[in-house]
Amino acid sequence: MPQFKLKDGRELEIADNGINSESAIVFHHGTPGHASSWTDWLESAATAGIRAIAYSRAGYGTSDRNPGRSVINVNSDIAQVLDAKNITKFVSIGWSGGGPHCLANTFEPRNVGAISLAGVGAFGVDDLDFLEGMGPENHDEFGAALKGEAVIDQWMNDNAGPMKSVTGSDIIEAFGGLIGDADKAVLEGGEADAMAASMRSALAVSFDGWIDDDLVFVKKWGFELEAITKPVFLWQGDDDFMVPHAHSYWLEKHIPTATLTFKPGEGHISIGVKYRAEILAQAQGLLK
Repeated sequence: MPQFKLKDGRELEIADNGINSESAIVFHHGTPGHASSWTDWLESAATAGIRAIAYSRAGYGTSDRNPGRSVINVNSDIAQVLDAKNITKFVSIGWSGGGPHCLANTFEPRNVGAISLAGVGAFGVDDLDFLEGMGPENHDEFGAALKGEAVIDQWMNDNAGPMKSVTGSDIIEAFGGLIGDADKAVLEGGEADAMAASMRSALAVSFDGWIDDDLVFVKKWGFELEAITKPVFLWQGDDDFMVPHAHSYWLEKHIPTATLTFKPGEGHISIGVKYRAEILAQAQGLLK
């Protein structure tokens, strides 16, 4: 995957579907994640004539780490990509841990809206219990993150190793209590292989991106949701043990421009698999 050089010397891994347009979708992957997780989306967008770009967030795959980053810092990286590719208008789509990052993009002048798929809410606020309803693995992971970088670094070394070599046939077992029936139903065949390959690529160099994401989510994002003025579409199911549906209700409550599409019975992964066409159509509507 091509590398993009940033002004501070860091490099980002970028996937661009090559459609000739000054309007685009920018995709933000989950935690952990990698640009390749959006491959099918990039192809679907190309079929619809929409330019689409995905990137691996700092510290994932061959994207260089940006130590101490916060959610809002992603705007500097994305702005430089937009400049280089002559993109004057874009919609941001983020899944899971990419959700806050796609919302941050609404503060980039060229952004015309954001779509958050099972995106996380804020940690440490009075009206959302961040961990309630999450699988036990997330309780352990964020418990470590709250104790600082050294502790979450050790947690990764002790627990995350199997994800570096996960295969499609063992991805369901690797996710453990973080996925329910809806997600297990879609994680088979090519979908399972693609998810596993994306995880392997994400962690091929280090756990740095995953560690930094976890540290990012237990501190302030660097912007106020109440200040968002661009349209925001939220998608969420209730068979989700990675990001429980309370998060989407919380986001809807705090983002003045939010519209929530709630799909009972859908999971963290299934919502993006089953509703890809509708979500891309929503993005295309924003770009018009």
